[in-house]
Amino acid sequence: MSVDLRGRTCVVTGSAKSIGLGIAEMYLGLGAKVAMIDIDPEVTLQAEALAGGGASVRGYVLDITDQEAVMACFEDIAGKLGDVFALANVAGAVDQQPIDEITPERLDRMNRININGSVWCAQGALRTMRKHKDGRIINFSSKSGKTGSAIMAAYSGAKGAIISVTQAMAFELAKDNIKVNCLCPGIVEKTGVWGAVSKGYVENLKMAEDAVVKQFTAKVPLGRLCRIEDVVAFVKFLTIDGDYCTGQAFNLTGGREMH
Repeated sequence: MSVDLRGRTCVVTGSAKSIGLGIAEMYLGLGAKVAMIDIDPEVTLQAEALAGGGASVRGYVLDITDQEAVMACFEDIAGKLGDVFALANVAGAVDQQPIDEITPERLDRMNRININGSVWCAQGALRTMRKHKDGRIINFSSKSGKTGSAIMAAYSGAKGAIISVTQAMAFELAKDNIKVNCLCPGIVEKTGVWGAVSKGYVENLKMAEDAVVKQFTAKVPLGRLCRIEDVVAFVKFLTIDGDYCTGQAFNLTGGREMH
């Protein structure tokens, strides 16, 4: 049976715009109380706009790489919205450079945001999630975490780590009935990540932007790039219907990735 989210607290990181915002709106539409987290101050304006429509939502400006700040944020969430039932770990960052140009600073940034940030937020959610013997953690990897992408070694490595972290968490938290999965989208239209990636390919491969889009779309068996709605729908499934799914890395690639 589907989980009733009415009155339950769901947390979405990276929710100032695009995928994260779509997930937050979906949770609110199902009656959940939602905490929206982002390093972009725009998240508070988005939350205020949604609250103005009567939704139970709060926005938090947060650097997810700061473990102490993350713990304090989740404590505030529990106090103001209630114990966490679901966490969508959407926040992340992308980078592009040839392998011989990767610097310690850029590699560290990819790991701190994509890996550390996801782990710290999971720790924060688990502080209240565990006592209910139920919960959902949805991490975000990437197609590049399954098959690494050229000129994206640092990003691919960090996203590959998310898959292993998800599996480890799933084993560890199964006794608490907490399901942990991750999504591995391909290129998602109208997102900051795709904007940064396409710009990087234009610069690094010396290609026109429309040629970049055409080249990558041609690699997808279903003939189109992923859409924000595709991702939101899968997060909805994992949150309310995927009760027997844990430790999985689900592809959302239109058939480009099949393992």
